[in-house]
Amino acid sequence: MPLFSRSRLIAGALLLGAVGFGYACAGRSTASLAGSGANAQRVYVAPGAYDELYGFFSGGFNGQVGVYGLPSGRLLRLIPVFSQHAENGWGYSEETKPMLETSYGFIPWDDLHHTALSQTNGEDDGRWLFVNGNNTPRVARIDLTTFETSEILEIPNAAGNHASPFVTENSEYIVSSTRFSIPVPNRDVPIDEYKRFFKGQISFITANQPGKMDIAFQLIVPGFNYDLARAGKGPSAGWMFFSSYNSEQANTLLEVNASQNDKDYIAAVNYRTAEACARSGKGSRATVDYRHNFMDEFTRSAHSERKTSVLQITPAQCPGVMYFMPTPKSPHGADVDPTGEFIVAGGKLAATIPVHSAVKMLDAIKNKEFEGELEGIPVLKYEATIAGEVQEPGLGPLHTEFDGKGYAYTSMFLSSEIVKWKLGTWEVVDRAPTYYAVGHLMIPGGGTRKPYGRYAVAMNKITKDRYLPTGPELAHSAQLYDISGERMQLLLDFPTIGEPHYANAIDANLVRERQKRFYALAENRHPQAVRAERETGVERRGKVVHVRMSSIRSHFAPDNIEGVVVGDTVLFHVTNLEQDWDVPHGFAILGARNAELLVMPGETKTLRWVPEKPGVYPFYCTDFCSALHQEMQGYLRVSPAGTTIALTGTINRKRASAGGQ
Repeated sequence: MPLFSRSRLIAGALLLGAVGFGYACAGRSTASLAGSGANAQRVYVAPGAYDELYGFFSGGFNGQVGVYGLPSGRLLRLIPVFSQHAENGWGYSEETKPMLETSYGFIPWDDLHHTALSQTNGEDDGRWLFVNGNNTPRVARIDLTTFETSEILEIPNAAGNHASPFVTENSEYIVSSTRFSIPVPNRDVPIDEYKRFFKGQISFITANQPGKMDIAFQLIVPGFNYDLARAGKGPSAGWMFFSSYNSEQANTLLEVNASQNDKDYIAAVNYRTAEACARSGKGSRATVDYRHNFMDEFTRSAHSERKTSVLQITPAQCPGVMYFMPTPKSPHGADVDPTGEFIVAGGKLAATIPVHSAVKMLDAIKNKEFEGELEGIPVLKYEATIAGEVQEPGLGPLHTEFDGKGYAYTSMFLSSEIVKWKLGTWEVVDRAPTYYAVGHLMIPGGGTRKPYGRYAVAMNKITKDRYLPTGPELAHSAQLYDISGERMQLLLDFPTIGEPHYANAIDANLVRERQKRFYALAENRHPQAVRAERETGVERRGKVVHVRMSSIRSHFAPDNIEGVVVGDTVLFHVTNLEQDWDVPHGFAILGARNAELLVMPGETKTLRWVPEKPGVYPFYCTDFCSALHQEMQGYLRVSPAGTTIALTGTINRKRASAGGQ
């Protein structure tokens, strides 16, 4: 078993960094790249045909999710989550603004790092995609029948929501844990008293009922940095494993000061024990302030509710809830194989890949094979839990996924490669270069009981010479590999939108046939909805003018509006009367300071508009909807303040009396 000396590790880390950077930046001969006609055929999807898989890629600092077809790499959609999205008015329309409310106020952006598909019996089930916001700690649910964010929950006592939103076997919980420990509760304390005041937290969030996400309980844990997580299964069922680093609890120059210890920890949390402690009244309710935002299914409007308490439990109050497994060195991934027996921890600065055994861990707990204790948390002996080590895997192991055929695949950030190794013998059997500096990798279903096992996707941090240059900022990149044979084969490069930290992919058949095609107009409970043109109209309430408007190919009703004066606020409530698939209508007006509306068939959306000077302002449909799309327009007249012109809206009375369609 290799031993690590502090000096050797620090020197090694510096050398690895230099070697890795040079390796990544040097470029490689295109002669070694995939590009054969045979490989092109393997990712080619003929016109009119569908991809095998939906791929959901985190957008990083764009706060969105990119949806790609695989194996083609075709971008299908961007799903706005934590960031305003002018393309469809997300975060601009009155119905969606509440989704971005937090205890800090309206936050129109976040750094979206990780994705997690909902599971049933340890397999991806295609119901929901969960994602995390790293900067303002939040988690979100995306409904995969609508590809729309339906719920967002803020996490109190958190900063840097990185170890999130990983899911348990039946989606009972998703988790959230802190990259940055902070004072709990957060308050004014000296930063250099970090070890005294700063704490981490691990939250278990109920996730299996749409619209009802909440924090079931929150563990208050030592002030480390918590990085990634995976749920156990099989022998490790009921456990969640978190990687952690900065066990030194440094608060400055972490690149050096958080790399002093030879080993950090995998935190093993028994959430069934935590549930029992919560039921028996252990822990205490803490006063907090956070927001729960969700979309109403029938009004298609978001609600934001304030929450003010959370159940907190410390490991000392709940014996058996948490153990530390020593792991070299600044581990990033904490990845559980399909059987649930092996927990792989890729230490960013480690020379090997350690693999813990769930069975050995349980025996070590039973036999109290501890080497110490940290804040009431037993520290298990390394030798008591380790199943094996992958020797000389490469430089900078980060993240591991599995093919379900007995092999593991680990991303190597510094040496820019994917390394394939065999579970049980720990021997490296193949390696394939990435272009360049791979962070996470993804095998569809690679974290579940039943991986898809045909492809792996590398998500790279540096692009350099892979695409036509686009100024100082180059496209981020993903690469698709065929892993169905003994040797990995690079099939495809495809650029991504934003920085893809992590991704999931799922058999398209589990999602495609469940798509909602339109919203039933008869079920629209929006208070300003109209179901026919005869229900449209204009109404003044003080200085607010409500325009109840319909849109249908190829006109608005009303389409000429007069009687608005400077000083008014106009709310356009636009209902799309279409009842067919793929017929949205847009709405935009000259001088609007927010964004367009994009209204799906059967729903109602509202645009706020404040005219500042007299004039005539045209509005129009922004989404090409018919051969007469260009004719789909109208005017709104604004008169000087104090003008007494009657408020009117023009509609085609004959059409309206006939039913409006």
